[in-house]
Amino acid sequence: MDKATALGLYRKMVEIRRFEEKLYHLFSTRDMPGSMHQYNGEEAVAVGVCAHLSPADYITSTHRGHGHCIAKGADIRAVMAEMFAKSTGCCRGMGGSMHIADFSVGMLGANGIVAAGIPIAGGAGLTCQVQGKGHVSVAFFGDGAANEGAFHEAVNLAAVWRLPVVFVCENNVYGFSTHYRRTMLLENIADRAAAYGIPGVVVDGMDLRIVHAAAGEAVRRARDGEGPTLLECKTYRFMGHSRFEPSSYRTKKELEEWKKRDPIALFRSALLAEAGVPEAEIVQVERTVDEVIEESVRFAEQSPDPAPGDWRRWIFAGEDA
Repeated sequence: MDKATALGLYRKMVEIRRFEEKLYHLFSTRDMPGSMHQYNGEEAVAVGVCAHLSPADYITSTHRGHGHCIAKGADIRAVMAEMFAKSTGCCRGMGGSMHIADFSVGMLGANGIVAAGIPIAGGAGLTCQVQGKGHVSVAFFGDGAANEGAFHEAVNLAAVWRLPVVFVCENNVYGFSTHYRRTMLLENIADRAAAYGIPGVVVDGMDLRIVHAAAGEAVRRARDGEGPTLLECKTYRFMGHSRFEPSSYRTKKELEEWKKRDPIALFRSALLAEAGVPEAEIVQVERTVDEVIEESVRFAEQSPDPAPGDWRRWIFAGEDA
């Protein structure tokens, strides 16, 4: 990829990481509503995949959806405002962390139900196929979701109908506190693709370049009418399952070993050593992101709360926007 593209992808990963770090601080020090599930460590997956998508393409997310939303192009100020339950948020302050969405960029929503976004992505893929405009749909889901019936049903139907869908499994090793190998005999979840007659691809989800290349091929297949792909990205969440969860089921050594392959640090090193990007330019990107995050907090704090009766305005499509 060219220098501008590489720096843009690096910036997007840093935006996600800084957003999550700021959010953790805000939840710890201020009265913010609800809870959160952080994406730290998995940034290469969302950014590597969404780099190939346009606002007219669709994605569905999980309960860990901030990274997907930002990677798809949602305004960070609106995402932060949603965390504050403000009327300027992506969902007018009524969605919150686990139900954040932004239809204007094709982000069909995070979901608190495990695997619930997968069949929705299948439906979006059917829409893309019927419209015939070359758009695609992407389902992001975790390793735990791969054992739900919704996964098998959606993948099977998408395969039979050759829908333009990319199923992206973010295998971050643990479904809450359960190691994925305790719930399935397969080492690779992508091996299940053989049962549906579609390609199954396993990649290093900590390396943006590898995810980007594999996702590019999967999206191309979908756009060209060749049907779905099951893409498994081996990754790891650095934080607990949810806010302040202690993660006592994994060792400190395991966590530190994964952190040695931090996707942001890996790509930063590649920019310096392989792409010849001056460190000063990388530092400037990081400083700019810090300013954007701080500005998003100010925007959210100064935004008005939803009016008590606003909930009535968003029940049906076509209501006031």
